[in-house]
Amino acid sequence: MNCFSHLLRHTSTLSPLLLFSASLFFTAASAFGINYGQIANNLPHPEAVVPLVKSIGVTRVKLYDADPRVLKAFANSGVEFIVGVGNEYLSKVRDPKQAQAWVKTNVQPYLPATKITCITLGNEVLTLNDSALSADLLPAMEGIHSALVSLNLDKQVTVTTSHNLAILEVSYPPSAGAFRSDLKQKLACILDFHCKVGSPFSINAYPYFAYKSNPKQVPLDFVLFESRSASVDQVSALHYDNMFHAQIDATYSAIERLGYKNVCLQVSETGWPSQGDADEAGATPENARKYNGNLIKLISQKKGTPMRPNLDLDVHVFALFNENQKPGPTSERNFGLFKPDGTPVYNLGFNAKGLLSTNTTGSAGGGGSGSGATSFSSPPAVTGTSSDAYLSITADDAERLPLQGALSILSVMVSAIILVSQL
Repeated sequence: MNCFSHLLRHTSTLSPLLLFSASLFFTAASAFGINYGQIANNLPHPEAVVPLVKSIGVTRVKLYDADPRVLKAFANSGVEFIVGVGNEYLSKVRDPKQAQAWVKTNVQPYLPATKITCITLGNEVLTLNDSALSADLLPAMEGIHSALVSLNLDKQVTVTTSHNLAILEVSYPPSAGAFRSDLKQKLACILDFHCKVGSPFSINAYPYFAYKSNPKQVPLDFVLFESRSASVDQVSALHYDNMFHAQIDATYSAIERLGYKNVCLQVSETGWPSQGDADEAGATPENARKYNGNLIKLISQKKGTPMRPNLDLDVHVFALFNENQKPGPTSERNFGLFKPDGTPVYNLGFNAKGLLSTNTTGSAGGGGSGSGATSFSSPPAVTGTSSDAYLSITADDAERLPLQGALSILSVMVSAIILVSQL
């Protein structure tokens, strides 16, 4: 079938807002999106984050909740926002009344001053081995969209959900990409929804985890956009010189294999950690600088993938800040481009003096559980861990996936090894 899709906390006493300037090696016209997570107790107040975000050329920000302090701070900034409904709320917003209450509280009051353009429902739901949660996903998406329609907001605010690449059963060659057989029906219904409402299909794509899982087999230059040779897809005859493009095109192929020819793809997360544990290969400031720097350069070229060369890449880098309260291995707390004081973690061409003072206290919201960021009473507090809507399922987290999900991750890893073996 053919259809058209659109391309797309904490209180603090802050000294005079900013002493930050930035000079980039790319122009503001080559804008990219960024994920603004807040699982930390040392982040600057959102008002101090506004000039930081604007000075690095970011025009799109993705939240994991609908933090009112952030949305108020960015009013009249021109920055577009994706706000989130956490996994824990999906069962509620499938109810039309609850969905409308959520939109009325968390979206409508901030428009049009804050440019909320999308609502994402949950995160990586289909690979969480939770049948009840998976069953809630599409009805929740439909409930929020219906609420937007009833409030005449559906033309300016779209609805989506982000998927882990473990939804793929086949990823090599990219032209043979296919979804897991046990997820095809659910994904077909979600794709049908995207076609009807004109919203993007979103994926979290992390070449880093493929490298981390098998550094002896996956060439580092292939995942860092620095390969001097290309692998040829023998079916499509397309050339691939980086894993990021291969991951995206494998997803395009899987979508087409279900009969959807014109669904637009959005990369809701991608990034590289600057620090990791001893067993986390490649997690260094230099590799993070290369990955994110080369990614931003790629975006600035305004070219698509080998399979979709005429479509600009719609990418949100993960993440704006290091988050010191994220659970898991050390890498999880070190994906940020910036330290909490506003200085760069590594050199990406920023010329930063940082934020003069943050004086933050308390614990930050994030992961869909931000205080005051939902219409439902008594939202759960952040207690050093995040909502399921924020935690990413990665290649080294197979124990948290069902067997089929773990096998899919293995398939992606093996495909990566085969692909790079041709280089």
